[in-house]
Amino acid sequence: MSTASHIPDIPEAARLVGVYNANGGVLGEMSYVIGKLRGTAHCSLCDISHGRSVRERKDWTNALDQLPLPLETVHLNEMDPATARAAGGNSPVVVYLGGDRDRILLTPADLDSCAGRVDRFLELMTDRLAGIR
Repeated sequence: MSTASHIPDIPEAARLVGVYNANGGVLGEMSYVIGKLRGTAHCSLCDISHGRSVRERKDWTNALDQLPLPLETVHLNEMDPATARAAGGNSPVVVYLGGDRDRILLTPADLDSCAGRVDRFLELMTDRLAGIR
């Protein structure tokens, strides 16, 4: 995987965090699955990273290796303070954490537009990261 040092103007400690629209843990996961089945819960980032499986898709993990910064995924109840501030109560989102430039890179609408497609996610991420430089 590339590092931030290969991207001009991006701090070495910069990182990406994808925030799922679900809580983690056994109860959180069960609640999401039940909500999804009932049509009351939706997480487009989950659709991209997991599809219909409980495991991450192989094309998702391959796509992460193509990003110039590491991307960590967390559930709503697992966000650190910097991620929570950058997300601003929105989910699912992908946030960029790079010091004074913390911000949302992909909004819920952006992630919805991917329609579960990893290739579209990678295109959007590449485009948004280019805008940081």
